[in-house]
Amino acid sequence: MAAAHGLGHVCIPSGTRNHFALDLGLDRDDVVGALDAYGPALQRTIDLAEVNGRVFVNNASLGAYAEVVQSDEYRDAKLRTWARMAPDVLNRRDAGPLRYRDGDGNEQSDAVVVLVSNNPYRLVSLNGAGTRARIDRGTLGVATVRIGGAADAAKLTTLEATGHLARYRGFRQWEPAALDVEADRAVPVGVDGEAMLLEPPLRFRSVPAAVKVRLPLHASGRSPAARAVSLSAESVVRLLNIVRGRDEAVS
Repeated sequence: MAAAHGLGHVCIPSGTRNHFALDLGLDRDDVVGALDAYGPALQRTIDLAEVNGRVFVNNASLGAYAEVVQSDEYRDAKLRTWARMAPDVLNRRDAGPLRYRDGDGNEQSDAVVVLVSNNPYRLVSLNGAGTRARIDRGTLGVATVRIGGAADAAKLTTLEATGHLARYRGFRQWEPAALDVEADRAVPVGVDGEAMLLEPPLRFRSVPAAVKVRLPLHASGRSPAARAVSLSAESVVRLLNIVRGRDEAVS
């Protein structure tokens, strides 16, 4: 509604909005403080995303994780439900293949999980746990997972539980402006955590600069992903030289 009417949106941390609040750089433990954005505030313009015309702010999940989202236990015990169901669900092939083109333009159909987000996440879990460095790049973030068998499912679950999802060999991410997913029948989709059944083809699109958000003046405005430092080989060498006392001071 804010995007449709050109209004500034104020995010109050709660439920699904907790993911959004984290990426906006809000203190999610200070719900009352978030209300300060109704007064003098910082204003940013961010993207939205949509699937078949349905707008989402965070992410949409297809395949194995979408099936977990649709379970009755999920809302009350998300992590426990995912841990219990993951090995069985990830090994099942009866949901039908999801067909799409990967970041290199090649056709794929063997992913058991497809996660599409509004801008890319630094993911630590298939349930969308993680943060986005920015929400204004005008792109989607796509992450897919392939499973070769029970051993792969067990390894994936272990790596995800320890926060090392990116080390799983069947995990891939890329950043397109759009993604089309084909299937032979209706596809279970978890859209910002809400269970839906959508008819294919599923057409995901980024909606750049779609909405203005208002942030309290005391908010950091930076997500954990934005604050994280990516170390290059050059940076590592510099750090080692600093430790050894061999690096020169810079202004």
